[in-house]
This record gives sequence, C-alpha cells and structure tokens, in this order.
Amino acid sequence: MGLSQTLRFIVGHPMNRGEPVAALARFVSWQIRSRLRDEVVVDWIDGAKLAVRRGMTGATGNIYCGLHEYVDMRFVLDNLNPGDLFVDIGANVGSYTVLASKVRGARTIAVEPDPDTSKALRRNIEVNALGDKVNVVEAALGATEGVVSFTVGLDSVNRVASPADVETRQVPLKTLDDILDGEVPKLIKIDVEGFESQVFEGATRTLRDPRLKAIISEAQDKDVVTALTNGDFQLAYYDPERRVLGNTSKYNSPNALWVRRELVG
Repeated sequence: MGLSQTLRFIVGHPMNRGEPVAALARFVSWQIRSRLRDEVVVDWIDGAKLAVRRGMTGATGNIYCGLHEYVDMRFVLDNLNPGDLFVDIGANVGSYTVLASKVRGARTIAVEPDPDTSKALRRNIEVNALGDKVNVVEAALGATEGVVSFTVGLDSVNRVASPADVETRQVPLKTLDDILDGEVPKLIKIDVEGFESQVFEGATRTLRDPRLKAIISEAQDKDVVTALTNGDFQLAYYDPERRVLGNTSKYNSPNALWVRRELVG
C-alpha cells in the first residue's frame, strides 16, 4: 500500500471506528519505534504478543488496527476452541497461528515454505510460548510431493515461482493429506498467492471429511470454486458483531469464506 491508502485503511478499519486520532497515533508510534530497534515485541490480543520488524505488512496492520483482517480473524477467534486443530497454510509470520493457539488454545499446523519468513514465524511461536501447540512445516503444499521453485525477497507475497521469476530457491513440496497423516482440522486458512487450486488437489481426503467445517481462502478462481463446491462447501459471509453466517455481509474482506452447506444461516 502507498501511504495515503494505508492511512485510509487504518482510519476506516472497524476496530478504529470513532477513534481515528488514536489509530493514527499508533501508526506514528510504530514508524518511530521500528526505526530505533530491529525488532519490537508488542502486546496484542488477550495476552498474545507479536515480534514485529519493519516491512511485515500483515503484522504491522495488527498494530495499527487490532485485527488486520478483521472479519476473518474474528471468525477464527469465534469458532476455534481448545483442542481443535487449525491449519495455517501460508502462515507468514504467524498472526493467525498466534490467534488460534495463544488466544483460543487450539493446536495449529503452520505451513510456511520460505526459510527467512519461517524464522519470523518461529520467533512468534517462541515469544508466545506455543512450542507445545504449534507444529511448523517448512514446505510448500501442492498436488504431489517433490521440490518446487519459490520466490525470494517478496515478503508476504512470496509464492511458487513462475518462469519469469529470477530470484528463486528450491523448497520441499508436500501435500496437505500427507502432512495431516489422518488428522482433520476444524478450520483451514490458506493464502498461497494463486497456488490454492494445486493445494486442494493434494487435499481430496481432507476436503471430503465432514469434520472440516470451514476454509478461509484468498483465491476465488474457477478451479478453487470447483474444488470447494465439490467438497460440499458453500461461499458464505460472516457477521462478527452478530456472530452469524449468511449470504451477505456489510463487512469487506480480502478473503473468501467457505463453510459446510448445512452451517450457513
């Protein structure tokens, strides 16, 4: 985001409603603190902490707004319970992982293929003392097992490389069905920059299991829609104030929420 777009996002965020001055003060404070120290450990939600560095876009959004992706993060907080299994595919630095395991007490499998980002993810697991609740899988997920080229240096938008990408590294490639090894999560969050359909190809057993109740997916392309519709999921919208699922919502979200058909309404 450019500066003006960032400021509009902060002021318009649901958790900053009615207090734009305080929200902008948090933005200015972070700009100062992040220039004085390489890493800042900030208090977050209900005892959770985040170890944040400059340039961590999603993490800094949590500093400015409380919950960067408000609707989707509220859905995680409102629907996970201690002992549930959550799978965070494309975990990045671990914001969703921390919400699921620190705040809600769920177990998490956090999948992050980029070795540098994985260090930041493990750091947030460490500062929240989540070693017994979170398993990090340092690999990309796809339709088969093997290795795959992955971009370098793109922060939260690192992805499986295309032929046009120059700076890449090889990372392990696994399937979701294999890493779960028979376990079934209650909720999956997936953000893999356009590789979602291949991930779902390697998750047919998991998608068929009715114990999986919902999937938060950034991508909404034809192949993703087909895979999830065939898996008995329906596109739905979450109202975090009323805590209900429906066919419309007054809130915008960058992601799509897919839930078992019988849960809508």
